[in-house]
Amino acid sequence: MRGHRAAAPRLPRVRARTTAIGAFVVLAAMVPAAVSASGTQEADVTLPYVCRLPSGELPATVRVTADFPTAAKAGKAFTPTDVTTAVELPAEAVADLSRGRAAGVRAVTRLGVGIAQGESAAEATWRGTARPAVLPASGPLTLTATGEVASVTARVDGTLAFSARALDIDLALDTPDGTAADPAALTIGCTLAEDAPKRGLLATVLIEPDPEPPSTGPASPTPSVPAPDAGTPGTPRSPGDKDDQGGRDEQGGRDDQEDRTPTVTERAPRGAATRRPDAPPCRYDERHPSTSASLNAYVTGYTNVRKLAGASLIPLSCALIEQGPTDIELFPDYTGGYLTQHSQGTLWYRGEPRTPPFQATFLTFGFVPTKATMVLEQTGPMTMDGKGETSFVTLFTKMETRVRVPLVLRVTALEVNGTPLDVGTGCRTRSPLRSEEPEPAKFPGDHLVLTGRSSHQPPALPVGYLLSSGGPLTGEVTIPAFTHCGGKGENLDRLLTASVSGHGNYVKQMQGQTCAVQVFNPDQCTKDLQPLVIPVPER
Repeated sequence: MRGHRAAAPRLPRVRARTTAIGAFVVLAAMVPAAVSASGTQEADVTLPYVCRLPSGELPATVRVTADFPTAAKAGKAFTPTDVTTAVELPAEAVADLSRGRAAGVRAVTRLGVGIAQGESAAEATWRGTARPAVLPASGPLTLTATGEVASVTARVDGTLAFSARALDIDLALDTPDGTAADPAALTIGCTLAEDAPKRGLLATVLIEPDPEPPSTGPASPTPSVPAPDAGTPGTPRSPGDKDDQGGRDEQGGRDDQEDRTPTVTERAPRGAATRRPDAPPCRYDERHPSTSASLNAYVTGYTNVRKLAGASLIPLSCALIEQGPTDIELFPDYTGGYLTQHSQGTLWYRGEPRTPPFQATFLTFGFVPTKATMVLEQTGPMTMDGKGETSFVTLFTKMETRVRVPLVLRVTALEVNGTPLDVGTGCRTRSPLRSEEPEPAKFPGDHLVLTGRSSHQPPALPVGYLLSSGGPLTGEVTIPAFTHCGGKGENLDRLLTASVSGHGNYVKQMQGQTCAVQVFNPDQCTKDLQPLVIPVPER
């Protein structure tokens, strides 16, 4: 397999360049936060980093902005707000990303943040998502990511310091025609440069003693990630215990550090806090019982209608999936292996293999407003076949998954220029939607083909599409001619065929995180075992 190339030794040149960058940003970084009159300090810090790309190590500039309180109470949680991480990659990095036909990039950032109070320390991860960006023809690329971050609780009074640490950038790369580049995804690891001012200090927060007496009732559980065996803030202490406020025990000795470690409470994944009230039901039942391999997930997206120069929203739909085992065939030298996985699934809406009804409005022939109500009906098995490679040496894994499903497009209502037309009860495409099949002998017949790609370089999270965690699936489809359209003696077949049917219709579908219904996970499933994560359609 082709893994990541080893970076050539270039540290002396990189250090020289990051020193120059540090000279430009030192004035901004010397004062990490400006205090506002409302008790909020605005951190705006620019720092030099060194990032590892396939061609080697390159310098980068990272600007972090956030609002912190000027002071907080011991035992009381607070959360930095308006957090932004802007990464400027140099022109050499842009050239690196463009080698695989990439023209656009989507980025997710993961900034490590050290939280220190005296000799006690904790670590948080600030996650952000950047808007899709076009790779520039020349010059640097700036990716600006925003997101909500973890809350922090200091246990004792004193000064709490926040400092930037390592940064990982997960990139999904796209070509001009909307297909995935090679590679489709890449994770860039960046470390704080040695000459970073104040070792990456972002802000300090004064922690004051809490004047309120601690509660004597039982502490309510929180999804925090404290240091091992750390105490619980706010728990009352007996006279023989160590003093929370002074930081020393009755004999004047220093507290154990775990009693003083700040607590970090990570936020739930975006979109996973609550299900949308309009999400259709997505659960197994007596008619479709679950097994130990059962997953369910929501899917949604867009499909272009080339003839109408527009796009139609694919409605939020439920998919029930039976995940197959992952098989591995070892390389001859045992350094890795080929991965394969075969799974099956079905769309599910009100007990039928179809999507909910959805509407689309277009200008037919460029000037006639036309509104159609449609349903996609599954007419055969949905299959998901994954193929990939993994290295036991580098631990790098890449996967490609193809989803195949025969779908007939049914029109249930039609309105042209404000006038309803009777399409009858059997208006549909003559055959299923059709994509070009790369393995026609193995997968005969007409069906839609969607492809998702992913890569994974531990310890970073996987980037791209995986069956279990979801992600983007793309493809191209031909819409066949329509038949049986029209009631009361009218024949609308030719009208719909002339205005809608044709090839070259790009499809982009987003699948959400699956729920493994027999292994309950509150971050992935509701209490009644429906998917918690609702995907958002992307064009």
